Amino acid sequence: MEVEGRKFYDPTGTAQEGMALLKSLGMNTIHLRVCVNPSPAWNNTADVVAKAIRAKNLGMHIMIDFQYCDYWADPGKQFKPAAWSSLSFTDLKKALYTYTRKVMQELKDQGTVPDMVQVGNEINHGILCPEGNIANPDGLAQLINAGTAAVKSVDPNVIMMLHVALGGQNHESVFFIDNMIKRGVHFDVIGQSCYPKWHGTLPDLRDNLADLARRYNKDVIVVEYSQLKNEVNTIAFEIPGERGKGACIWEPLSTWEAVFDKDGKSNDYLLTYDAISKQFLPSPQQGSAWKNLANYSRGVSPRLHRGAGLYAASPLPMK
Repeated sequence: MEVEGRKFYDPTGTAQEGMALLKSLGMNTIHLRVCVNPSPAWNNTADVVAKAIRAKNLGMHIMIDFQYCDYWADPGKQFKPAAWSSLSFTDLKKALYTYTRKVMQELKDQGTVPDMVQVGNEINHGILCPEGNIANPDGLAQLINAGTAAVKSVDPNVIMMLHVALGGQNHESVFFIDNMIKRGVHFDVIGQSCYPKWHGTLPDLRDNLADLARRYNKDVIVVEYSQLKNEVNTIAFEIPGERGKGACIWEPLSTWEAVFDKDGKSNDYLLTYDAISKQFLPSPQQGSAWKNLANYSRGVSPRLHRGAGLYAASPLPMK
């Protein structure tokens, strides 16, 4: 939209820079996806690095989503980047490591080391298929571990998230996580996508998140959702033991309950976040809720900030 000269408008009709507008309504985190060789170049390394510095300048937390594709990754679309399509498995792991480390280093060099990183997007069916398909859990775990090693080589304090698209599906969630733990995959946080069309009811989501937090002694985040904003956030923040750390809305322009219309004008859905942030997030007077990360080496799950965030994907065309 910015490239096309379009603008975002707050509820009073005043034009504002998009990230600044979202922060003013209580969002404290920007979740950026990065693709290998996308065309057009939205979400390539340079684009993500540029967005990260904008987020930092606003005082927002940064989450990076390595998608390991040229366009889009979800459970049904885990296609290798064209440049990696003919690589052996050994070379595929090397390419993943080298690429991940390069992106992380560029972020670090400009002072925007992300607070949290995920190796792959909605990976319950795998990544970089067929080699990393869940049907080959050993290969999948090796690829995830290569990405994690690359992230930690740049900054060992980065929080690692394991992201699956199984919001209310407990059996499938446990199956996947157990298989990754068995194969030595390191993660600090469990991320879930929640779209009721595919992932069950709100009670299913509540029960699954509570079980996963208890079962694995990990914090949990609804890292993708769109509709039922109040309900999803209430569930995400109210997991027993303060294990629920919030939610990131998926690209909010053209999905369910979009918060802007085709002209960039905000609506009442956007105002929802002002109320959510006041209910669940610490006030500025209380300071940051980010916790010390020094306990990693002793295997203690880091205690995360509580966040309401935006999953900033490509600037999709307005319909």
